[in-house]
Amino acid sequence: MSDNATQVDQSKPSIARVYDYLLGGRDNYAVDREVGDYFINDLPGSVAIAYANRQAMIRAVGAIADSGVRQFIDMGSGLPTVDNVHQVAQRHLDAPHVVYVDSDPIVLAHGRALLSEDDNTTVVHADLREPATILDHPELSRLIDFDQPVAVIFSAILHHLNNDEDPAELVRWWTERLAPGSQVYISHFRSGFNEETQAAEEKLQATFGRGRWRSDEEILALFGDLEILEPGLEICTRWRPAEPDESISRIGPAEREPTLWEHLISCALARKP
Repeated sequence: MSDNATQVDQSKPSIARVYDYLLGGRDNYAVDREVGDYFINDLPGSVAIAYANRQAMIRAVGAIADSGVRQFIDMGSGLPTVDNVHQVAQRHLDAPHVVYVDSDPIVLAHGRALLSEDDNTTVVHADLREPATILDHPELSRLIDFDQPVAVIFSAILHHLNNDEDPAELVRWWTERLAPGSQVYISHFRSGFNEETQAAEEKLQATFGRGRWRSDEEILALFGDLEILEPGLEICTRWRPAEPDESISRIGPAEREPTLWEHLISCALARKP
């Protein structure tokens, strides 16, 4: 990897760094905080989306690990925070193999530092839209055996792809290469039909110049022919809810009525027969 890969453009907001800011992280710049503050101040309550999404992903990784899958590829992983995929998997498995994939150079730099002493976890600097490049990366080849079940995680990333970039085809490309018993997890922004949620969607599209929120039918279509596991597609807050911990207390217990904002992020877990 050349040094250019770790050069960070601080003049443009980054999806990974804005998300880091909304989750209370410190790996962000003024341009990222400006975007984050719009959601915090102008759309109060919208930050619950980030927390609901994170908690659902944690539960999904635990469920995948408990099912016996020992290999994970986290697409568009973002910046390291608490309860990353490898940390959750390690609570359930002995020495799981985890590959993080992200195009943001700051993710690469922080990931390398965090994982420097973990031979079973690595970070690949690559564009989600170039799956063949990811597949051919030596670090992926070192850790992932596609003859055995693999979990591919698309947590809050496919809604940053436009329709003409065909996210369903991207998912299909990977599932075709997975062994039977592999699993695919997707969380995705749901289309909103009110002024607040439309404002949130427009802000993200204006900031990053891309992306599309999708209906439940469109999100389910991303899974193709995979077998959707229980409870099917559900808003993240209600997907296999667990007892609230310190971090989820930011948005409240799962048994309460979800907020308008929490209805805007849903997820599902699927299995390749």
